Amino acid sequence: MLGVRSAQYGLLEADHLYRDFVGRDTFYGFLAEMRGQLFKDEEFAKLYCRDNGRDSVPPSMLATALLLQTHDKVSDEEAKERADFDIRWKVALGIGIEEKPFAKSTLQLFRAHLILHEEVRAVFQRSLCFAKETGYLKGHRMKAAIDTTFILGRGAVKDTYNLLADGIMLLVRALAEMDGVEAQVWAEQHELGRYFGSSIKGDSAVDWDNEKARNAFLQGIVADADRLLELARQAQAGEPEESDRRKHIVAAANLLGQLLLQDVERKEDGAVLKQGVSRDRVVSVHDPEIRHGHKSSSNRFEGHKAAVLVDTDSQLITAADTLPGNAHDHTGAVEMVKQSEENTGIEVEATIGDAAYGDGATRQAFVEAERTLVAKVPGRPNKAFFPKEDFKIDLEAGTCTCPTGQVTHAVGRTLKSRADGQGRWQRFRGFIFDAVVCAACELRYRCIASKKGKGRTVTLHPQEALLQQARALEHSEAFGEYKKRRQVSEHRIARLVQLGIRQARYRGRAKTLFQLLLSATVANMTLVAGELGLMKKQVHRLISAFVAHCHRVASTVRTAITRFRSLCSVFRSPTRAPTVWLTCIGGFRPDF
Repeated sequence: MLGVRSAQYGLLEADHLYRDFVGRDTFYGFLAEMRGQLFKDEEFAKLYCRDNGRDSVPPSMLATALLLQTHDKVSDEEAKERADFDIRWKVALGIGIEEKPFAKSTLQLFRAHLILHEEVRAVFQRSLCFAKETGYLKGHRMKAAIDTTFILGRGAVKDTYNLLADGIMLLVRALAEMDGVEAQVWAEQHELGRYFGSSIKGDSAVDWDNEKARNAFLQGIVADADRLLELARQAQAGEPEESDRRKHIVAAANLLGQLLLQDVERKEDGAVLKQGVSRDRVVSVHDPEIRHGHKSSSNRFEGHKAAVLVDTDSQLITAADTLPGNAHDHTGAVEMVKQSEENTGIEVEATIGDAAYGDGATRQAFVEAERTLVAKVPGRPNKAFFPKEDFKIDLEAGTCTCPTGQVTHAVGRTLKSRADGQGRWQRFRGFIFDAVVCAACELRYRCIASKKGKGRTVTLHPQEALLQQARALEHSEAFGEYKKRRQVSEHRIARLVQLGIRQARYRGRAKTLFQLLLSATVANMTLVAGELGLMKKQVHRLISAFVAHCHRVASTVRTAITRFRSLCSVFRSPTRAPTVWLTCIGGFRPDF
């Protein structure tokens, strides 16, 4: 059943006794002060049985513990020990100094429920709601910056030989479980024991410089995999379709089959390694969802991508998601904007991105969604010849003017076709200058790389009008402000990296998303905590200044009263009147 914390604070709880010692302006002091406001036990009621069982550890306390774990970047075991013995955690959790609030398994089970029921988004949204309640996030419209960074996967990445061996071991374990025997014993019975060594490739005596020896070794692994897949098909036949054991075998067999298809090419003389890299290639059996990715031509990684949307004024992360490692940076950009508006209730009037979001297909997607995108148009790698931007293109008149002033009209046929980043097929039209005119041009060597007999070709992008508008904005003074605002996303990503998102703590994209959203929640909370602490300091300074001013005024009033009394005494002693009166007036006047 749902356990609920009492709304009444105890005199012997750590947050009452030691909050000043830990520091009210620290993250721990902030969580202690927000106890009962940040998380409420009733918000997690659907994760628990309503009318049966013992009371659980209050989920508001466990949610706070997850934030502390992310903030301090500690393991589950260390989180349990800090909750038991670290006074800072006890202050943040609001528990007694000798209290041991939860077991490690309790924290792990609570995290599993949050992932399974996708409740971590509610925890992340709570940080944004709290920012609105405190006035840190305000307004009805925002300019948001979007960017991505890579997350290294948790699973081991191996070459084709060891990858196939891991796939075979995974299927062997599933079949051995169905037969009720040890996996290694089952493997020995079916002449597959060599796959349970330290490394199938490292334990072999293959001359790796000999191509025939390499191919023979690979063909032996492929033959074992084919034989094992046949055994799996036979084993499935005797199991009900809804059986968990059958599902386990099917999943392992499908993965092994995918590994064979992506890395092995079957020829008449046997199997060989496939040349090139297959699309959407699985690189790890232990975490099949990680992918080869590139953040630049020289920066390759195996894992996922984290996409974040940041309010450029408050610097709060308003939306976050995980993408496959091989996905384009602009994947799901429009959905991220919608997600931000749902999380905050604030309209995104402009989305600011780098050149990865500046392609025509992404701009078209934003136009179709009736949203504004500001991003630099991707540059052209070939600088040896006149770029397309040096030609004046009039879309309304259908003309193109080259740098020497020659004019041509658009051709009525498609010049080339290709798929865009959004999965749609694009057809490109454009202009072709007369070959005779180009041959006589003195700037031909700077314009055309082809042999004589061909004129310069200028291709029109399907979203050419949108790209022209973007280039015009890019060269205007207003673009400078957008460049400054875009840097906010890089700062927030740097903060997430500080919180540990560079390396995934768990396997699978859903669990990695949990890690990302929890880190984003902590990043938002520390911003709000810092702002609230600064506001409190300013209030304290104002109060101190006011009190000091009151003391000065009171001192002045006391002095005035004393001198006024002396002045009044003049009228009772006429012989002293001139001297005392002048002395009192002379000393009284400067104070006013």
